[in-house]
Amino acid sequence: MQEKLKRELTLTQSTALNMIDMVGIGPFIVVPLVIQEMNGPQAMLAWVLGAILSFLDGFVWAELGAAYPNAGGTYSFLKNIYGGKGAGRYFSFLFIWQTIIQAPLVVASGAIGFAQYLTYLAPLDPIMQKAVSGGLVILLVFLLYRRIGEVGRISVLLWIGVVGTMVWIIFGGVTHFDPAKAFDYPEGAFTFDLVFFAALGSATIKTIYTYLGYYNVCHLGSEVQNPEKIIPQSIFISIAGIAVLYLVMQLSFFGVIHWEEIKNSQYVVSLFMERIYGTTAAKIVTILILWIAFSSLFAVLVGYTRIPYAAALDGNFFKVFGEVHPVKNFPHKSLLILGSIAFVFSLLFRLKDVIAAILAMRILVQFVNQTIGLLYLHKKGVRENFPYKMPLFPIPPLISLLVWIGLFLSTGFNFIAGGLGMIMLGSIVYFIRAYRQKEWPFLQEQ
Repeated sequence: MQEKLKRELTLTQSTALNMIDMVGIGPFIVVPLVIQEMNGPQAMLAWVLGAILSFLDGFVWAELGAAYPNAGGTYSFLKNIYGGKGAGRYFSFLFIWQTIIQAPLVVASGAIGFAQYLTYLAPLDPIMQKAVSGGLVILLVFLLYRRIGEVGRISVLLWIGVVGTMVWIIFGGVTHFDPAKAFDYPEGAFTFDLVFFAALGSATIKTIYTYLGYYNVCHLGSEVQNPEKIIPQSIFISIAGIAVLYLVMQLSFFGVIHWEEIKNSQYVVSLFMERIYGTTAAKIVTILILWIAFSSLFAVLVGYTRIPYAAALDGNFFKVFGEVHPVKNFPHKSLLILGSIAFVFSLLFRLKDVIAAILAMRILVQFVNQTIGLLYLHKKGVRENFPYKMPLFPIPPLISLLVWIGLFLSTGFNFIAGGLGMIMLGSIVYFIRAYRQKEWPFLQEQ
């Protein structure tokens, strides 16, 4: 008999998993890139806009997550929205198709970034960097090979390290804050012309990337206590908490290091701490940044393993992914397979080889599709029975939809073509498989 997942995650643990997913090395690497786009402290606007857009999209996740608290997140949403035996089977298959490619690549890219940031502390040749990134993936799998209650407790410990590090950074910035540096705007900084808004859009794309992960709890829907309340609460607490930390941290950077110096720095946080407390503090904070990067990958991998697991239980993916550990009650085969692929990717790819076409595919298959799906449920009247309903509906999902489409188009022709190509290939695989198994749209009338 197939073992079931256990509802053990509390609000604290769910929020911790969201927040450590959101905060990895990304926010610290993105800081100079955002300033390069905006060319001044007005770059703070991109961080504010990123937070607002995250809240708008968070409403979509909160409604669907509370209504369909199952393993797999978007997989479960698409299946329930469009029908488990109808078009929902096709859309959910496409989501799994891109996840099997994207999830290990995301983990591998984070591990590679970890190894590269480690070079601030110790010079590593390319071979040693590969050894570190591969070893990190193995360690992640080892720590996640346990029941969800234990994973939740580990996540809280990692979360304490994440928040503690950011609080230390903020404290250093507040106690050494120089307004003359923080608000030294270049001439024409707030000239609201097409150039300004183009730069703001490009910068916001980068900040939105650092907020992603607030929905991780939805992937673990089958393991959350009282999901109708905890899932929405954990999403909004995560976004609000991270937004405050990001905004204050950015302002702290500006108040200690002039923005022209920040935009050319590869190790902003290390430079920041070195300027305030000296070399030893810079090394300590670098270690803590690595802690944050590891914590993020921990949360990312545990969430992704539940997606193919949910599909396998429905017979919409390979059965091996649906196997649950007989004692520890978690999808151990899914973890081992995704972890193994991520390990291989971490040895084969460079950080810049992470293909934006996968992101383009994810935007259409996941974010755009489930937002349209929520609007579709409203038209059908299904949403009236949802345990959580967002305020001001349908304004948040409509704005969110426009933003995701804009982000998709902003990836450029090559990445748009690549993303559409991946969707087309997945569609071919699905329809061949559906024809053989007499599933939608070849479902035979009974």
